[in-house]
Amino acid sequence: MSPPSPFWHQQHLRRCRELAAEAARQGESPVGALIALEGVVVAEGREGSRQAQDITCHAEVVAIRAACRALNQPKLTGYVLYSSHEPCILCSYVIRHTRLAGVFFGQFVPHIGGLTSAYPLLAAADIPIWDAPPLSELLDI
Repeated sequence: MSPPSPFWHQQHLRRCRELAAEAARQGESPVGALIALEGVVVAEGREGSRQAQDITCHAEVVAIRAACRALNQPKLTGYVLYSSHEPCILCSYVIRHTRLAGVFFGQFVPHIGGLTSAYPLLAAADIPIWDAPPLSELLDI
């Protein structure tokens, strides 16, 4: 995977932050995410666990579900995820399972993050059912 351009990083992270603000206005955790391929956004998601009464409605999972539906496919090989926050352990599992190629985010979440917690699923290279870890990067924008 060739890294997305800094222009797309800025645009997509800005949109994630807008989605996060929408979630916060709805009383949810302020997290927004989107899925893109070569700069083109195919799906978005925002935190919705409280309203949906479904703990799995994290912004990243919502965006992944929407992308899989829109593309009519269960895997997202080659696509990248942007999120306002480091994906948590739950989201990291879904990211790895759907084979996203990259994960770019705006803020670390050390206690439960998929890179920085005691359970770094985004970086794990020793799980035989998964491909190589996705390119994962904090965007300091």
